[in-house]
Amino acid sequence: MKHHSPEAEGPRFPDSTIRRLSLYLRFLQEADRTGAETISSSDLATRGGTTSAQVRKDLSLFGSFGKRGLGYSVPELLRELHQILGVDRPWRVGLIGAGKLGSALSSYEDFRRRGFEIRAVFDSDPQKIGKRWGEVHVIADADLEKVLERESIEIVMIAVPAGAAQALADRVVASGVHAILNFAPIRLRTPDDVALRNVDMAVEMEGLSFALTNR
Repeated sequence: MKHHSPEAEGPRFPDSTIRRLSLYLRFLQEADRTGAETISSSDLATRGGTTSAQVRKDLSLFGSFGKRGLGYSVPELLRELHQILGVDRPWRVGLIGAGKLGSALSSYEDFRRRGFEIRAVFDSDPQKIGKRWGEVHVIADADLEKVLERESIEIVMIAVPAGAAQALADRVVASGVHAILNFAPIRLRTPDDVALRNVDMAVEMEGLSFALTNR
């Protein structure tokens, strides 16, 4: 299995651009709920924590949107961003780890509102296996490969201790899943064709402590 390091070359579009697109999408959804027909690049820039020029640059990577002096059509840009971000369809998600973090992730309503449906939850603890979690029951991780295939899982979230995460990620990849969101406190290694996001909350907190220390 060919692996790349976390520092290996990234995707065609920078992560920072994709993150800003997600922020623009949220602001557009809010604007749409209020009945707004158009929105300016400066409004989007405020929400994205950037500049009007950056907004125009971000959007220009994916096509031609808006008209000079008139701004962007809210319904049209909403539709385009849904397609660009791939959230114009539901995604089948699996969660490995039925602990406290897994519980918080499975109950996060914004996942479902945005089309990410948790279809299977896995754990190795016999006391948790079979218990109901929302609309699903906790499944033994021994059945991981079988259930991932049966449920056509497309994205897997890993919320287990660091020592178990890499082996589980390898099993997920071997099952044909090409997208992993990792919450374990370890930098996972995956093949080049697997989209991987590592969310290390301790690192994020240290970033905040650095900012406070160096104000």
